[in-house]
Order: sequence, then structure tokens, then C-alpha cells
Amino acid sequence: MNDRLKELLERYPELGDCSEQIEQAFEIMRSAFASGRKLLICGNGGSAADADHFCAELLKGFSQARTLGPDWREKLGPALADNLQGSLPAIPLPAFTGLLTAFGNDCDPLYSFAQLTWGLGDAGDILLSISTSGNSSNVLHAVETARAKGMKTVGLTGQNGGALKDTVDLCIRVPATEVYKIQEYHLPVYHCLCLWLEDVFFQERSD
Repeated sequence: MNDRLKELLERYPELGDCSEQIEQAFEIMRSAFASGRKLLICGNGGSAADADHFCAELLKGFSQARTLGPDWREKLGPALADNLQGSLPAIPLPAFTGLLTAFGNDCDPLYSFAQLTWGLGDAGDILLSISTSGNSSNVLHAVETARAKGMKTVGLTGQNGGALKDTVDLCIRVPATEVYKIQEYHLPVYHCLCLWLEDVFFQERSD
């Protein structure tokens, strides 16, 4: 078992039942990033904040400095290279305030995440949908769009999984049914994924 996953389960042993899905989610993300693909994340309310948080940890150094290597230092110059960090491409769909408000005003807002997935997603990319209930209509429409575009789809939900568990390629269902408890488990799950990915792509080297 990977050390990052082992540490997670030591701190949250109740997540043991979904450890296999966490490992599979890591493999999906590792493969996509290694192939130059990107991660899109959607969610509502607290899950929207989690989408932003998750992306932030991928786009800059999390537990490591992610110093740029000599090739980039030569291309960028020392001033830029010394102030930039290695990054994994991740896009928080709830952060597109202009598009979300314009689309919600002009069209059916339940399709706003689907519109963003349509515009930003490509075959081989990943859509991670965070929903405590697994039944958020705007999230489910985004998943349908992602699947049609040939994207990988991952869900992060509560114990029941809702409709999301049956529509995504992989669903991580944390062992809780109350919203705040589900959210309390979601954070350590995606922190584990961030740490694990950072180890693979940035440990003791830079790109």
C-alpha cells in the first residue's frame, strides 16, 4: 500500500472501505496528467469550495517546493523561474463566475457545468464531480457531457452515492450520510490524492 494512502487510513480508518476507489482515482489522475491531460472539477456550495481548494493544491506547491528545473530556468530567466512552481492542470468549474451568471441568466442554469465541460473538456481529460448527495442535477448533466466527449468521470460523494454512483466511471463514497460529515471526509481524501500526485510528478525533480 502506498505510504500516502496508508497514512490517510491510519488517521481515518473508517475510510478503509473506499481505499480501493481512492487508489483507482489516483491511477486515473496519474495516467491523465502523465499524458498531458487536465482535470476539471465541479460541485455546489461547500463542494464548490472543495473544487477550488483541490485545484489550488494541484496548481502550486502543496507539501513540496516544486522548483523548476534548469531547462525552464534558461527559458524563463531566473526572475520568473525562481518565483514559479511546478503545476498540474486543474480547473475549478464553479470559479467561472462570469460564465455561470451569464449562462444562468440566458439559459437553464442546471446546464451551466455541462456548458463548461463542453467548452473546456477534451477526450482523455477527467471530470471530478463532488456532490454530498450524488443527486445534484447540474453535476449529473456535466457527467453526461463528459462521457459523451470521451472524458474519464470520477465522483466523490457520501455513503449513498445517489444517482452519481451509477453514472461515473468510478465513485468514492465516504462513510457518512450527513452533509457536514461527508464534507469532513472529502477534504482528507483529496489531500491524500494531492500529496500522492505531488510525490509522483515532483519529488526530488522538477519539470
